[in-house]
Amino acid sequence: MSARFEELDWQKTSLGELALRRRRYPGIAEPVYEIKLNDEFLMSSLFTVAEVKLADLALAELATPELAATAPFDVVVGGLGLGYTAEAVLKNPDVGSLVVVDAIDAVIDWHERALIPSGLAADPRCRLVHGDFFSMSRSTAGLDPLAPERRFHAIIVDIDHSPRHLLHPGNADFYQLDGLRRLGERLHPGGVFALWSNDRPDEEFLAVLAQAFVEARAEVVSFDNPLQERESANTVYLAHTPRPAPRSAP
Repeated sequence: MSARFEELDWQKTSLGELALRRRRYPGIAEPVYEIKLNDEFLMSSLFTVAEVKLADLALAELATPELAATAPFDVVVGGLGLGYTAEAVLKNPDVGSLVVVDAIDAVIDWHERALIPSGLAADPRCRLVHGDFFSMSRSTAGLDPLAPERRFHAIIVDIDHSPRHLLHPGNADFYQLDGLRRLGERLHPGGVFALWSNDRPDEEFLAVLAQAFVEARAEVVSFDNPLQERESANTVYLAHTPRPAPRSAP
């Protein structure tokens, strides 16, 4: 019989003590993977509905005739974690390439060694990049170290807990008008920015997002929480750059 709790890896990082754990809960068939930073649980494979929905909602924004004609799509995901958002991106047949940026090389190593069974490292469309997504978004070097001028059809971010609850105070400028406008410059016309948040919709942030992009909105994603025996909810923010004009009929 498998152990009910295993610590698969533990490492000291620039953010603190990081641990990958695998746990078995009574009544849940599949093992549960958890990532813990210091005394805080960052993520659990028990709760992945919003992470998957983040990718699905972002790519659904590209499903217009004008944008579909530009496929295959190039996508960047900020934040690797357990890999559920990146996996959902790669399930879309219109995605041609995916760059996943994570600041902690240990997390990338877990995927490359299959301690986290995502399969991302084996997908030829996917490249895992060790880097600070927020610093890269400010830099002229861009979000792809191999192509500084590269633009994307979708930029999907799941790193901080919310625009107000940050893993590091240095991330704060990303959520302000100038930071969001800089990010928009990394997108193709009609490109999508999607952001996960653990909090309910923040109207103040949504107003800033609407200044930097067009048609900004927030969607609440609800899901069952079996540990607390109640419904929980996250927020997905969506915005896009101005869409290309429809093609004229011949």
